[in-house]
Amino acid sequence: MHIEERVHIAVPPGVIDTIWSEVDRWHLWDPDTKQARLDGPFAVGTKGRLVPQKGMGVPMVVTERAEGRSFTAQGYIPLFRMHFRHTVSAADGGSDVVHRVWFTGALAFLFGPGVAKQVRAGLPRTMQSLKAYAEQRHNTSGPGDRP
Repeated sequence: MHIEERVHIAVPPGVIDTIWSEVDRWHLWDPDTKQARLDGPFAVGTKGRLVPQKGMGVPMVVTERAEGRSFTAQGYIPLFRMHFRHTVSAADGGSDVVHRVWFTGALAFLFGPGVAKQVRAGLPRTMQSLKAYAEQRHNTSGPGDRP
């Protein structure tokens, strides 16, 4: 089961990548995130914690990182993994951004449908919030402040 949402954002890909790398600020653009943190750099293998607005906090780890292009984070509880893949590419005056979510593990059949329902309901709102946040941030920063 894969869930995917796309949005065009009128900023360069570097702006999106910078926003993603500021993990402790994810709550500013993701209405479903109460708190997020990494215990080290935004790099493969770095662990942290994600606390959603609804539900329990979960440990997470960065499992893939291509600076300026993508990252994947995995949230986990025993026997259930939530994979969140984020990609950005340059396109017509800005960036095309895609967020994909899928589930693995022995208990994916049990937890997956309920989590998928929440993700499907929230992901479009999250993407529109990211768009508004990125465009506002880009338009109000000075030329020397832009990534």
